[in-house]
Amino acid sequence: MKPFDRRTLLRGALAGGVVTMGIPLLDCFLNEHGTALAQGAPLPVRFGAWMWGCGMNPARWTPATEGSGFELPIELRALDRDLAGGGKLRDQMSILSGFDVKLDGRPNFPHTAGLMGTLTGSLPLQDYTVPAPTLDTIIAAEVGGLTRFRSIEMSCTGNPNQSYSFGSQGVANAPEISPGALYTRVFGPEFADPNAGPFTPDPRLMLRRSVLSVVKEDRDRLLQRVGAHDRQRLDQYFTSVRQLEQQIDVLLAGPPDLESCQKAPTPGTDDVGSEVGQSMATNRVMAELLSFALACDQTRVFSMMFSDRISGLRQPGSSAQHHQLTHDEPLDPEIGYQPEATEFVYASMEAWADFIERLAAIPEGDGTLLDNCLVFGHSDVSLAKIHGITGVPMMIAGRAGGALRPGIHVAGATAPSTRAGLTIQQVMGLTTESWGSRSMEATQPISEILA
Repeated sequence: MKPFDRRTLLRGALAGGVVTMGIPLLDCFLNEHGTALAQGAPLPVRFGAWMWGCGMNPARWTPATEGSGFELPIELRALDRDLAGGGKLRDQMSILSGFDVKLDGRPNFPHTAGLMGTLTGSLPLQDYTVPAPTLDTIIAAEVGGLTRFRSIEMSCTGNPNQSYSFGSQGVANAPEISPGALYTRVFGPEFADPNAGPFTPDPRLMLRRSVLSVVKEDRDRLLQRVGAHDRQRLDQYFTSVRQLEQQIDVLLAGPPDLESCQKAPTPGTDDVGSEVGQSMATNRVMAELLSFALACDQTRVFSMMFSDRISGLRQPGSSAQHHQLTHDEPLDPEIGYQPEATEFVYASMEAWADFIERLAAIPEGDGTLLDNCLVFGHSDVSLAKIHGITGVPMMIAGRAGGALRPGIHVAGATAPSTRAGLTIQQVMGLTTESWGSRSMEATQPISEILA
């Protein structure tokens, strides 16, 4: 009988085809210390970027003190969560403030210059242009060939044209905007008969027919051959997958039939994700899907866009978009900020916390999946009202396999934001000694967060 290893896929038949399903990293695949694969290779380290648009309020987002043990400012209070496995979510990430995008006399193209400077290390010569590949594609070029998917791009906005993952020549990597489509891509059939004509899998059909039922024989065989701890982990994993199928089905089915519900006018365009609550729900479901994909080593690089740089998020029943409010809403003289626009900052930080918390919930080795990740959270501006690119907000979550020391606030003191990108590349194993152009060139990593 063929032995199981970490590349084992459970197989079964569905609708005349073959479906496969990955399994988590189990104790039986590891060495006796739980820190490496049984064959001696270290656990994989994953990189991801998580972006939200229109920044924050610097005085309300930036911690007052540096180092560890800092008090969370009000716009970061969403990070003050207890993790199911113990500890605080805030201690799983570092806050980077005071890092700037340097223009060198070039125009500050609104919502473009700051984003491109941070993600590519260079400033665009024209608006809406991409001067170089983004961080995720740089890293994917190094590690992406080791997994089934070179990288996975996702967006919560419902717009397939909104992506900030760019390769050479400024070509965007199209994001998955539907949790159902992402599910089918990762956990559906691996092969489509090229002689059968065009094939587009229906996510609803895949969700109606549980993958678990068609891989039952392989699943049962595996459960009989692993230890008690692995068996418990597999049971939790299979249960979570089935729950996730049901959760996505609910999202695709639309709202419940409530007496007080009224049918909204046809929007005319697919506006999925523009309401902030829906975007947050999509973020949670995609985070759960991604966590399974990462745990099964389907990819080691990902990017998630919670909201566009010109954030189109809106509150229920309102047509006023986040970006519009950052410019049109006056500052409240009594509190010193824009209360309606700031609600989207709170929502963005809640969504970031949801995303990171999900990665921390997956056991892996002697720690968690998050321990073997580096997730870069960032925005395109600091204060959106003035298109500020000084003190662009950035966060780095995870331990990257032990290479990072989280729980630190680093004040950049006007250093270029590319120092974050250089740090990320070096931690991910690239031999990059400097990164960025002109005043954006970084030659020193952010040593305060290195282990």
